[in-house]
Amino acid sequence: MKHYNENIVINFCPTGMIPTKKVTPYVPISVNEIIDDVLKVSEIGITMVHLHARDEISGEPTWKADIYAAIIEGIRRFVPDLIICVSLSGRTFQEFEKRTEPLELTGIHKPDMGSLTLSSLNFNKIASVNEPETIKKIAAKMKEKKIKPELEAFDAGMINYAKYLIKKELLTPPYYFNFILGNIACAQADILHSGIMINDLPENSYWSLGGIGQSQIIMNSLAISVGGGVRVGLEDNIWFDNKRTTLATNTDLLRRIHILAEANEKKIFQPADFRKYLKLNNGNGTYGLQ
Repeated sequence: MKHYNENIVINFCPTGMIPTKKVTPYVPISVNEIIDDVLKVSEIGITMVHLHARDEISGEPTWKADIYAAIIEGIRRFVPDLIICVSLSGRTFQEFEKRTEPLELTGIHKPDMGSLTLSSLNFNKIASVNEPETIKKIAAKMKEKKIKPELEAFDAGMINYAKYLIKKELLTPPYYFNFILGNIACAQADILHSGIMINDLPENSYWSLGGIGQSQIIMNSLAISVGGGVRVGLEDNIWFDNKRTTLATNTDLLRRIHILAEANEKKIFQPADFRKYLKLNNGNGTYGLQ
């Protein structure tokens, strides 16, 4: 079954690797800013958070586990059952040791999930390099550490690669996919592309739709209407309106998702409930896969 639910997953992506304070003052960069934004939207209602860490001085993306640990500890002090995913992106750094350093965290700092981009791809000005051997090694590392992959797919072929990883026994069900559509070199943010990708998912998959820029609200609206999850936050879109007259805050974007969910008579998946679906530990001190 490719799950469609009355309850929707909200996957919150507050920071990303690209937005800077020069572009928008609302993007959280420092440890405390990221913690504060996560806590604010947790009060509104989210299921999980997709974290990127930034260097405290330069604001540049960082892989360093100690910065992730500080963010995770600050979040869990107040919302101990929130599902936390750390980014293992290959956009800025490709070395396996750097990308997987956050997977070494343990105890209260251990992430529940780590992102696994399923192929290389081109963004507007930069490539995200994910060589086949690197993908397999990261998947194996997560399996060893009992951290669940958040499967990132920007195109239909990436789903096929996930099926290859399943055959190699590097991924185990249930699977959670994030579709990020609307990037210039990948699947576009429309019903046809998203429908093909949803239809091609392996059995026992949960999925969320995200979109780049003004595509975010389109993909979020589509997902909510048909019972999928949403990926939402300033990582993918810094504007509240399509005409780009109003910069968004993360709380602006989350409140709008709740309005759409209510209009579609959907409830938000609580972290504790989605933990059970994904076979994660129940939080509150124990994290990662059961």
